[in-house]
Amino acid sequence: MNPFEMVLGIIIVVTIGSILKARYGVRKDAMGNEYHVNDTATAADNARLRDEIRALKERVQVLERVVTDNESGARIDREIEKLRDKNSV
Repeated sequence: MNPFEMVLGIIIVVTIGSILKARYGVRKDAMGNEYHVNDTATAADNARLRDEIRALKERVQVLERVVTDNESGARIDREIEKLRDKNSV
């Protein structure tokens, strides 16, 4: 085996290894540690976090609407009284 064939063989082996790592979702972080991207627990955790962020964004929108409302004082008082009336019944 001449040096050219050996270099070509090394390149082929490294390329196949890289393709297999990409196929199975193995990545490296900045420190060089390997981790799996296609983990089912990670996917479930990501979905839960997306739902939580969506709920928090909705809450922030409601708070912004309450704060920036022109007649906010009177409106808030009416809504609080409505809630009190519902709870007392």
